Amino acid sequence: MHPAPAFRVEDRETLLAFLREHPFVTLAASVGDRPMVAQAPAVVRQIEGELVIDFHLSRGNILASHLVQGFRAVALATGPDAYVSPDWYESADQVPTWNYLSVEAEGSVAVLDEADLIAQLDDLSEQEEARLAPKPLWTRHKMAPGKFEAMLRGIIGGRLFVDRLEGTFKLSQNKSAADRLGAAEGLGKHPLAGLMREVER
Repeated sequence: MHPAPAFRVEDRETLLAFLREHPFVTLAASVGDRPMVAQAPAVVRQIEGELVIDFHLSRGNILASHLVQGFRAVALATGPDAYVSPDWYESADQVPTWNYLSVEAEGSVAVLDEADLIAQLDDLSEQEEARLAPKPLWTRHKMAPGKFEAMLRGIIGGRLFVDRLEGTFKLSQNKSAADRLGAAEGLGKHPLAGLMREVER
């Protein structure tokens, strides 16, 4: 996370909404003295008051073979990002920067049993199919008998138990209103431009 307090997001509901809106996360872990990274589609859940992130990986993924023993990891969800040119600021003697939105969830990771893996897949499909409305929802029941079960053998599920949740929404909050609005103007129709205009100083 960016160290500047101006960019830090601590509101839990804002962070959870962001995770749910950007469910394709990057998992980073150090296992056996080697850094490893994987990308995975995820479902955010509250289980008995505990925040967890359920995901699945191909069994050929570098992290997959370590799920049974468990490890600590960071799941990074990212949103839009954009280069900001100094030419867009009203103030002189500025430097280029990058604005972006991201949320980190850190915690221990354990393997999912088959029932929980199937639940993750069903919930993930429902979550993403809902974004395609009014298209009718796809479910695995549309597959030929036995096909889902055969494909299930090629993946493994994991659950990250979140004990740290932090966000960085870097939207030029450290700049004057004139500089921030100038940068938003320079970004034109980029998704970050509207968010930068909404920043309260």
